[in-house]
Amino acid sequence: MVLSMLWLPAVPWQKVACMARDWSGAMKQRTNGLWQRLKRADLFILLAIALVIGGAWLFIEVADEVNEGATAAIDQRLLLSLRNPADPSDPLGPLWVEEGMRDVTALGGGAILLLITTSVVGYLIIQRRYRAALLVTLAVVGGSLLSQLLKETFGRPRPDLVPHGMHVYTTSFPSGHSMSAAATYLTLAALLTRFQPRRRLQLYIMVLALLITGLVGISRVYLGVHWPTDVLAGWTAGAVWAALCGLVMSWLQHRGEIEQTPVEEQTTRGAEDEANNSG
Repeated sequence: MVLSMLWLPAVPWQKVACMARDWSGAMKQRTNGLWQRLKRADLFILLAIALVIGGAWLFIEVADEVNEGATAAIDQRLLLSLRNPADPSDPLGPLWVEEGMRDVTALGGGAILLLITTSVVGYLIIQRRYRAALLVTLAVVGGSLLSQLLKETFGRPRPDLVPHGMHVYTTSFPSGHSMSAAATYLTLAALLTRFQPRRRLQLYIMVLALLITGLVGISRVYLGVHWPTDVLAGWTAGAVWAALCGLVMSWLQHRGEIEQTPVEEQTTRGAEDEANNSG
């Protein structure tokens, strides 16, 4: 047995070790390449795509449940939870809370959104970012028109359980204030975050936009002018619209059809300088 083993050809261990090192190096190079591509991927684009898909599904589900009348019970329960149990005509809290809610709900009104949008567009024009200004205008106006179209399509009556805390003129589903606030503030936040290199500032801007959008929707239910599902649908539709506008903005900037932000210009110059130095 020993003699037969001695006659076996010697295993080329050095060659095997070299092959293993080459394979390990190739795998490491592929892994690093994949990691670099993932690092270069815009997290905003990935989140926007997920938001569009998830938001569209949620809106369709809510609309279907509303049309079937399956949300009537929970809508009534949530609406009345913001009212004095002894007097449903009286919203919870002192008078200054009710007045404050009227102030908050104005942040989703046409006049305030027009003022904010005009201010931002004017700033972009002064900065000679004409195409970005046009895209912001189309995004906000398009969101408002889409809200009106959805309202006409569904034609849901306004709540009649409690007196309305302000005058209303349109149908209920989806909430126009909630949708317009989401479409406007989230679109502007997506634009502003591209001007900020620091993640903390980007996060602050996006959280602030979400907070304002959320408060506008809550104020609509508090004032008794919308069912909670109207607001949920408005939030969802507005967020989907803002995400779509953000994707279009990123795509056009990638193609060079929209002016780069200062952060992107600095990144481009840094990459060019690095390429020139290495060359």
